[in-house]
Amino acid sequence: MTNIVVALVVVALGAAGLAGSWSLGLGEASAPSAGMWPFLVSAAITCLGAALVFQARRTRDAERFSSSSWAVLAGLATMAAFASLVGVIGFEIPAAVLAFVWLRFIGGESWRLSVLTSLGIVVAFYLLFVAVLAVPIPHLF
Repeated sequence: MTNIVVALVVVALGAAGLAGSWSLGLGEASAPSAGMWPFLVSAAITCLGAALVFQARRTRDAERFSSSSWAVLAGLATMAAFASLVGVIGFEIPAAVLAFVWLRFIGGESWRLSVLTSLGIVVAFYLLFVAVLAVPIPHLF
């Protein structure tokens, strides 16, 4: 029963993504709009969720929930916080904090590696997306 519920949640998330991306507009294959890529990814998620529904009774090797399962919830919560803060204060600070939290607390890396890597990630993303590609994302500098 748990496998079916999880599969239906995947289908529901895919369907929500389909609806959201449809509202952005799909455009055409020769001139895609903002919703085209999210629509394709959401369609794949929905199809895979449907396949999981049909395979649910035959799946016996699923992992049991344990104390380490909370890391997934922590990852989702920090990603939601990141998404809610990017539009308000830019991507630099939330990205650095997200990378640090994932590396240090979820991944168990050292403090030094976590700080240096998270700062390096933000610098690399800034240089690539803001400086080189001129992607219009909220940023501080």
